Amino acid sequence: MRDLVYTAFMSLDGVVDSPGGGPGEEHRSGGWVFKDVEFLPEAFALKGEELAETTALMFGRRSYEAFAPTWRDSQDHAAYKELPKYVVSSTISETDLVEGWGETTILRSSADVAKLKEGEGGAIFIHGSAELARRLSDAGLVDRYNLLVFPLLLGAGKSLFSDADRDRQKLRLRESQAYPNGIVKLLYDVVA
Repeated sequence: MRDLVYTAFMSLDGVVDSPGGGPGEEHRSGGWVFKDVEFLPEAFALKGEELAETTALMFGRRSYEAFAPTWRDSQDHAAYKELPKYVVSSTISETDLVEGWGETTILRSSADVAKLKEGEGGAIFIHGSAELARRLSDAGLVDRYNLLVFPLLLGAGKSLFSDADRDRQKLRLRESQAYPNGIVKLLYDVVA
């Protein structure tokens, strides 16, 4: 069984919208990760730790379309190039996939994601893709949340969690750390 890990930069009020402010990130506060909080490399060490654990990447269509052309040619993301990638979308086609960024498989539904998780292999990380993360969380398919929580209230935007009326879900704190710039690292395992 493979773990599905959602990793995100999140404001204290739960907004995960447009943290980097790049193409396709249209939130009024886009780029809040880099503009509004003092940069401390140690606060971002989680990203390197995740890379060591990542065996595949998963995206929703919009995040794939935003990240793939940029990350394919980025030295900062070179280690992702040959990892298997999965795009969960009912509308994307094979001709929409970015060439030269490794093997990419289209999954059409949450059921396809569940089937993928049943297979052999290591952790699959979801970057961006807030709508996909909410849908998979509501379906009980997310196993862990790796969050860097920023000391900001953004007031509106895409939220990590849906407002669906569902049963309580218990989380177990795996790791936490606070940094002098106010960022807090929170790693939670979903308790089955």
